[in-house]
Amino acid sequence: MLRDHSDGQLLDWRAKGFWQPGPPVSAATFAAAGHQLFGGALTWPVLVARREALTHNIATMAAFCARHNFSFAPHGKTTMAPALFAAQLAAGAWAITVATANQMLACRAFGVPRVLLANQLVDPTPLRWLAGELDRGFDALIFVDSVAGVEAVSGALAEHPGEASVRVLVELGHPGGRAGCRTIGELVEVAEAAAAAPRVRLDGVAVYEGGLPDVGAVAAYLDRTRAAVTELADRGLLAEEVVVSAGGSAYFDIVADRLGGDWLSGRRLRVVLRSGAYVSHDHGIYAERTPFRRVPDEGELDPALELWAQVTSTPEAGLAIVGMGKREAPYDEGLPLPLRIRRVDGTVEDGTALGVTRLNDHHTFLSVPPGTEVRPGDLVCFGISHPCTAFDKWRFIPVVDDDYTVVDVLDTYF
Repeated sequence: MLRDHSDGQLLDWRAKGFWQPGPPVSAATFAAAGHQLFGGALTWPVLVARREALTHNIATMAAFCARHNFSFAPHGKTTMAPALFAAQLAAGAWAITVATANQMLACRAFGVPRVLLANQLVDPTPLRWLAGELDRGFDALIFVDSVAGVEAVSGALAEHPGEASVRVLVELGHPGGRAGCRTIGELVEVAEAAAAAPRVRLDGVAVYEGGLPDVGAVAAYLDRTRAAVTELADRGLLAEEVVVSAGGSAYFDIVADRLGGDWLSGRRLRVVLRSGAYVSHDHGIYAERTPFRRVPDEGELDPALELWAQVTSTPEAGLAIVGMGKREAPYDEGLPLPLRIRRVDGTVEDGTALGVTRLNDHHTFLSVPPGTEVRPGDLVCFGISHPCTAFDKWRFIPVVDDDYTVVDVLDTYF
C-alpha cells in the first residue's frame, strides 16, 4: 500500500470529491475503512488512482532503467505526492526531479535525500537556504545555462557561511527550446565559469529532449550532447564521475540508444533519466507518445487515473451535460476521453462512443450518438490526457483496487 510519512492529513468539507459534512477524519482512517467508490463516502466529480496501475508503472520504469544501467530521477512535478515519491525511491530511484525552488523545499520536508532541480535557479533566497541544507546532509543538483547563472549561485553562497558547494549541470538546449546553451561553444564558456567559481561544483551536462518534434531530431540532439560532454572532458573540466541527464516521457528509448553504454573514455558515466508522467500514464497524449509503442519488448504502461462524473442534464437529442469541467479535468493536451457508463442500478456499459466536445468551468459537453443513451444520474468514467495537469487540481486522491474499494489516499502539494 502506498503511504507517505505523514498520516495526519485531515479530510473534511475542504477535500474535493470526499463527502465529509461531519467531523474531519484522517486520511489514514478513511483509507482503512474500506469505502467503496460508489458507496456514498465520495461524491462527483472525483479523480481516482488505480493502485495496481501505479505499482506496475513504477516497477516497469525501474526495470527499464536497470536494464540500461541508468540512474532514475523521476520528475516529481507530475504528482507532487510524497507517497508516490516514497514508492519510486523504494523501487530504486536515485533522486527526485523538481522544477521549482518551492518543489525542492517540499521534497526536503518530505525527507527526499537527493533532488535534481531541472531548471535554472538564480534567486538568492532559496540558494542561501540550499547552502544551509547542503551543510546538513541534503544532496541537490541544479542547472545553469549562463555565466550570469553561475555567478548568481556562487554569489549567493558567498553570503552564507559553510563549506558545501552546489553541484551544477550545464544545460545544452536547442533552437526554440525553453532553456539551455544553444551552441557547444556557449556550453564550454559556462562550464569554464562553473569550474572556476567558488563553491560551485561542475558535475556534468543536462538536456531536455521532450519538446522536439520527432525521433530523428531527438537522436541528433542527443548525439550533439555526447559531443559536448566529450569536449568538456577533453578540456579537463569534468571530474572522475560525470552526470549526463535527459528527461521526458516521450523519447526515453532514444535516450537509451544514444546515451547508453560506456562512451566516455577515462570517466565513470552516470546517465540520469528524468521521466515523470509514466507513473500514472494516461489515455491520451502519453498513450500515443510512450516509447513503449516503439519498443514493446521493453514493457508497457497502464493508465492509472480515472475521473468519475455524473450526468446532470440531457437537454436535447445528442447532448448530455456532465458535472465536471476545467476545474477538475486536464484539457491542455487533449480533452477527457469517455470510457464507461455506470447506470444508476450499477450496471456498466461501454462508453467509448461518447465524445467530449468542450469544457466549461464545471460542465462537460458530451456528444451522444444515435443508439447510445445516457440519463441524468448515470456516471461516466473518463480517462485523461496529460497527468501533469491532472494531479494539481486535486489535493486528495483516493487510491482504489480493482474492485473500486478505497485502499489509500494520496495527498498532493502544489
